[in-house]
Amino acid sequence: MKIDYDKLLTAAERIHITVLRILTAVLTLAMWLLVIGGAVTGYRWIRYGVTVSGVVLLILFVLLYIGFQGLLVWLSILCKRLRIAKRVLVWTFMWIPIVNFGLALYVRGLARQEIDHTRYKISLDDVRAENQICSTRYPLLMVHGVGFRDFHYFNYWGRIPRELVRNGARVYYGHQEAWGTVEDNAHILREKIRQIKSETGCEKVNIIAHSKGGLDSRYLISALHMEQDVASLTTINTPHQGSVLVDFLKRLPDPVYRRVCHWIDVYFGKLGDSCPDAYHASYQLSAAYAREFNQKYTDVPGVYYQSYGSLMRSGFSSKLLCVPYWLLKKLDGPNDGLVTVRSARWTNFRGIVTSSRLRGISHGDMIDLTREDYQGFDVLEFYVKLVEELKKMGF
Repeated sequence: MKIDYDKLLTAAERIHITVLRILTAVLTLAMWLLVIGGAVTGYRWIRYGVTVSGVVLLILFVLLYIGFQGLLVWLSILCKRLRIAKRVLVWTFMWIPIVNFGLALYVRGLARQEIDHTRYKISLDDVRAENQICSTRYPLLMVHGVGFRDFHYFNYWGRIPRELVRNGARVYYGHQEAWGTVEDNAHILREKIRQIKSETGCEKVNIIAHSKGGLDSRYLISALHMEQDVASLTTINTPHQGSVLVDFLKRLPDPVYRRVCHWIDVYFGKLGDSCPDAYHASYQLSAAYAREFNQKYTDVPGVYYQSYGSLMRSGFSSKLLCVPYWLLKKLDGPNDGLVTVRSARWTNFRGIVTSSRLRGISHGDMIDLTREDYQGFDVLEFYVKLVEELKKMGF
């Protein structure tokens, strides 16, 4: 029997928001009862002193207070919008009277936002699934960036491919090497495209590439003359002008740099790379290489190119990329943690993706790396809209 994972996941989402709704309702009730119960218990003790009824009320109040704390713990665990650091803060200060009421109101607010967002998304998905808004003329080829592979159980693109397929897209993966050079990876992509064409009967593919995957794809089209096989190329956070971070790292003594790259090659060789070459692959992300690359491999007529960049608002926007963000900000300018806005600009630049909040959107956020939803930006909606536009353009 074939399992419909989309329906299973949607059912799980419905159960999740139902549990959240119950917890938020009970937590609200508990807070009101604590206020009323505390006032009544305090009045009786002040008015009548120690009495049997007063002791009973006090015991009930303590039990209610313990239940309130338990509800707050569970709600903070189940609310996806509450990050790990904030969960720790809630659990640290929830034992302080009055302060815990403020924390409860904050967590309840986030839970309600998650409930509203998920309910809206489920209803929207039901409508879109019928319209197949992502059923493009040509299938999608998702091309990953440097340092990652297309693993079966840990998808580089997070929840994005499932959302696109749910809306009618045909999604394939590049399966190029994590630390392969631009040239080697482009040859792998060429064979993958030939395989897709043979399997689907389609004449072309639409490429959506992230980070270095955009350079691999541009080389594929221009140097390997695959313009007849590619309808469109969308690059996201691609260092078209290189990254001065690489130039900064290249200041290390060459023997040291080569040694580090050697250990990277050993590790990724075990993960599946057949010929990892971190030394040369990393150099291909430098500003010097980018200038030469851009002069030699220009856009090819007949292929639609477009590009996007994203922007972190501060180093605190991403725990993983805080250090490179600060370095790159000082060395070059505003960036997503690895690539500057200036470097991400290429043909038909569609703009900078960021959120309406102080956090901003990092290099990893653009591929749903942490599988989390952020206020002010919906990564799944971004890709659905992107592919929907490609469909409307006839691709």
